Amino acid sequence: MVEALNRNRNITRKGPVVLVIMDGVGIGKYQEGDAVAESKANMLKHLMNSAPWTKLKAHGTAVGLPSDDDMGNSEVGHNAIGCGRVFAQGAKLVAASIESRAMFEGAVWKKLTSNVIASDKTLHFIGLLSDGNVHSHIDTLKSMIIEAKASGVKKVRVHALLDGRDVGELSALEYFDPFAEFLVGLSDQGFDARIASGGGRMVITMDRYNANWDMVKRGWETHVLGEGRRFPSAHEAIVTLRKETKAIDQDLPPFVIEEHGQPIGPIVDGDSVILFNFRGDRALEITKAFEAAELKEFDRKRFPKVEYAGMMEYDGDLHVPSQYLVSPPSIDRTMAEYLCASKVRQYSISETQKYGHVTYFFNGNRTGKFDQKLETYVEVPSDIVPFEQRPWMKCAEITDLAIEAIRSGSYDFIKMNYPNGDMVGHTGIYQAVICSMEAMDLQLARLKAVIDEVGGILILTADHGNADDMFEHDKNGSVKRKSDGTPQSKTAHSLNPVPFILYDPSYDGEYSTTLRQNLGISSITATCIELLGFDAPVDYDPSIIDFKK
Repeated sequence: MVEALNRNRNITRKGPVVLVIMDGVGIGKYQEGDAVAESKANMLKHLMNSAPWTKLKAHGTAVGLPSDDDMGNSEVGHNAIGCGRVFAQGAKLVAASIESRAMFEGAVWKKLTSNVIASDKTLHFIGLLSDGNVHSHIDTLKSMIIEAKASGVKKVRVHALLDGRDVGELSALEYFDPFAEFLVGLSDQGFDARIASGGGRMVITMDRYNANWDMVKRGWETHVLGEGRRFPSAHEAIVTLRKETKAIDQDLPPFVIEEHGQPIGPIVDGDSVILFNFRGDRALEITKAFEAAELKEFDRKRFPKVEYAGMMEYDGDLHVPSQYLVSPPSIDRTMAEYLCASKVRQYSISETQKYGHVTYFFNGNRTGKFDQKLETYVEVPSDIVPFEQRPWMKCAEITDLAIEAIRSGSYDFIKMNYPNGDMVGHTGIYQAVICSMEAMDLQLARLKAVIDEVGGILILTADHGNADDMFEHDKNGSVKRKSDGTPQSKTAHSLNPVPFILYDPSYDGEYSTTLRQNLGISSITATCIELLGFDAPVDYDPSIIDFKK
């Protein structure tokens, strides 16, 4: 439990402070491929021309990732905004655990490897095969396989998900082919390691927020049961399925590798399974499929008795999974907890795709509320269609409810997330991203109008970039082009900073309108607390605004 914040008298407003996280909306580096700049986002641009604003760092070490070459993501971004400080995140923790060998000396690793060594069974790895470092990293997987062989494991099977989202949209073979060669180089008469199944991350296995359990069902059938279209190799599967479907990597159908007419890696009784993704949101559902004694979401057909572990603990409150290899960051004293202790009435809203980000991740990877009476959570169900087909997503419905909450007078602090820039940005469909930005901008205009009406404060910001960098560029800044001359789409997040725009129509000189520079998104937290009339905790990262004494 935390103590109530100290109230100061520097600022009072009739209406609430409204924090809008425009997910995936950064400040672009290149003119060509910047869907944010090219869109007719008239309200966003008007506010950037008329209200105080600055740029904030939203990637790399500014959000707890290993280096500034690492793109930010929604999980670490909302962690940082929610807790006001920077914690070492999944990628950094996993890398350190491998380097120190703490992972391999831990009880869970020893238990899972000993299980298959004693019974001459298979050690399975499931996860995203890329170096995107948002959900996983291929080097982590390689290190674990090398260690498994050294420990005496005889058989390894990898169930590899295609990325095409945190890396290039058609980059899978750049990972799968060298990795297959790596496995061949390790294999000998006493050790057999191969890729056993795969599929696009947005088609199988990696659903989140219970949005589409059919994805998990397809993943279970592919990885566990060995059911699905069969190929002699992952390379042939990827090449063939790309040709047939014209899909980018993240949307490629599932496949199973066979030999002599049989799948080479179904998961059976006595095996061990490691989910090597370290990020929690897209790991919880497949984990439940492996751990739940009874599962109502789909028929597993066969439920093998295995030793299962995740790379990390994906939910610290529910303690999911029951076994994990690396402890996640212990994030405490979040803004929501302080505001509850200070009797601040809070309202959090997004659609399904980002609902967990303004609740679970914002609260330091914590499930549930700090105070049932002071907090209201609202989830608008997302459409289950490809995002490029509904690029406006649910931004209008989110705004309808947010405006109702603002006008109600029942809340002091309202936080909301528009997923458009990120979810549509990941499709790589430029026209759809333009549409998503313009749809969101219409809602920003509605929010501004109601803030004017009630006398509140509106903050527009983001957790990371994406829609601002939709084309691949070379080292010289030129757009990479396909054989037909069209730009090569980029589906990954950007390394660009994000905006922080402060719209305060009742401003009365309480603070300097010259905002502080060179800060990260973790500084949003202290800023919100101060605008609510409190002093931020002394160890929070500094506020973006400078209050006059």
